[in-house]
Amino acid sequence: MKKVSTKLLSLALMLLTVMTSFAQKERSEIEDKYKWNFTDLYESDQAWSAAKDKLAQEMEKVSSYKGQLGTSAASLLNYMQYSEQLMKEGYRLYIYASLKSDVDLRDADNMGRVKEIRQVFIEYGQKASFVTPELAAIPEATMKQFIAEEPKLKIYEMGLMDVYRMKMHTLSELEEAVMAKTGMITGTANAAFSVFSNAEMPRATIMMDGKETELTPASFSVARSSADREMRQEATKVYWDNYLKYEGTFGEMLNGQVKVNVFRAKARNYNSALEAAVKPNNIPVEVYKSLVENVNNNLETFHRYLALKKRMLGVDELVYSDMYAPTVKGVELKYSYEEAQELILTSLKPLGKEYVEVVDKAFNSRWIDVYPNPGKRSGAYSNGGAYDVHPYILMNYTDQYNEVSTLTHELGHTMHSYFSNKTQPFATADYATFVAEVASTFNEVLLNDMMQKKLKDDDLRLSLLMSMLDGFKGTLFRQTQFAEFELAIHEAAEKGTPLTGKVLTQMYGDITRKYYGHDKGVCTVEDNIAVEWAAIPHFYMNFYVYQYSTSFVASQALAAKVLEGDKEATKRYIEFLSSGGSDYPIELLKKAGVDMTSSEPFDKAIEAMNSIMDEIEAILNKKK
Repeated sequence: MKKVSTKLLSLALMLLTVMTSFAQKERSEIEDKYKWNFTDLYESDQAWSAAKDKLAQEMEKVSSYKGQLGTSAASLLNYMQYSEQLMKEGYRLYIYASLKSDVDLRDADNMGRVKEIRQVFIEYGQKASFVTPELAAIPEATMKQFIAEEPKLKIYEMGLMDVYRMKMHTLSELEEAVMAKTGMITGTANAAFSVFSNAEMPRATIMMDGKETELTPASFSVARSSADREMRQEATKVYWDNYLKYEGTFGEMLNGQVKVNVFRAKARNYNSALEAAVKPNNIPVEVYKSLVENVNNNLETFHRYLALKKRMLGVDELVYSDMYAPTVKGVELKYSYEEAQELILTSLKPLGKEYVEVVDKAFNSRWIDVYPNPGKRSGAYSNGGAYDVHPYILMNYTDQYNEVSTLTHELGHTMHSYFSNKTQPFATADYATFVAEVASTFNEVLLNDMMQKKLKDDDLRLSLLMSMLDGFKGTLFRQTQFAEFELAIHEAAEKGTPLTGKVLTQMYGDITRKYYGHDKGVCTVEDNIAVEWAAIPHFYMNFYVYQYSTSFVASQALAAKVLEGDKEATKRYIEFLSSGGSDYPIELLKKAGVDMTSSEPFDKAIEAMNSIMDEIEAILNKKK
């Protein structure tokens, strides 16, 4: 393992380095060290196919457990261990297929494997549809007796007892079988969106660096953050005008996903699609709605940030296409991938030797697929679902500072998965989505704190502080804006409103203009920005985005204690990462030191944001 430097060598020079716009290479042209090693999962596609066929055969045996689950503790244990082995291998199979597909969505063989393993799960779901109703039929007292009699059932206790909390949403065996069969169609909208938006959608072009460039998500990310205002305005106009051409198509896809969510909620006797999304993890609906309300009540703080952006850009009118522009002239926060590694490893030292060593291993053992290539899925993610293997990170790295933040963000997910898989049995290793973004945004806080302490030059500090504010904008305000839109479109669908592309654009535009103070003259939102919803993959993830905001709030509070040198806080945080799904997410966060049912964490986050803005204004006033 390479030694982690204790100093950021030539940091100022790194900050001032001017990089050329990022150009995509064909995947075959990218060095292997920057690409995933799929053999950690399966040696070959043939080995995957053999494992898939074996799993399908094992799944046929599930019917032998029918009518046996409530007969004895031993019978119940036999089924739980059988099911666990199936799921462990099934997740591994699915991850291999989905990762290979994501590096080139144009490859029909890769896409075919995803469909094959999905079909295996769908067929198993139909065969195993008796399980949940049969478990729910076991008297609660009997279940507790079984767990007391058989110590090996203890690791399954939370899941087994949760059956009773969710009993009113459990259907009959026949109804569960029908619901399982709907799996053949319920993923269609998301799959169509992924293929169309990442691989088949015709792209517009603009002139960048003297040559005609296709505006992919990666190249648009570079163009919209250009210091050249004409460049970013042209790129923003061309990019979203192109999406408007396919407004109807994207509308049908998102409408299809919303219909799936509403159908599932109604079929399982939930009051709303929102309740159906949050109740399985025991999250009160009020937590979601309180987040939206709290953010709306603090839009003045967001507008203060926008006013600072306008002041630093020196423009008469701030427009939406200015949102990603560098705010300090002559300073561009850009780094090579190797420089990003050094920054990240240094910033994570407060979390201890093991944490840093595992992150270093991730860099050097091909856990990360680094660069964009034609056909590759856009964005970034970490997938830690292969319990007996390591997590995998997808990146589309383009040398910008926000990509350094994204990388350490995804490494936070990876470390959460690493510690959970290492510490917890498979039954409780998978953590709830509500806490999934805590570790990721926690890492971002550590990175920003380190950078802030290292920089002394006013311009460099201003650039970093604005980058930190951009984090508040992007995670707390923007993701809550998304959450408000997602709630609005589901509520509209539940009332029978047809969600056409034009309706979705109108709804998204209205919410965006409210957040950015369009009618108050704070920031002008160009008309075509209203179609931005069409490019957001998270709207196909069933009320996921609000958790970015809640997790951001939680991580701000937890990281502050660690950065103060509180050893107990650091210990509690590592224990939190190691807890997986061993308790409900609200309770796990309370043990770590933050109560998300109160407004205190949110209030502290807003206080921290205002403190950063105070510092920026002080520097700006000094420079007059």
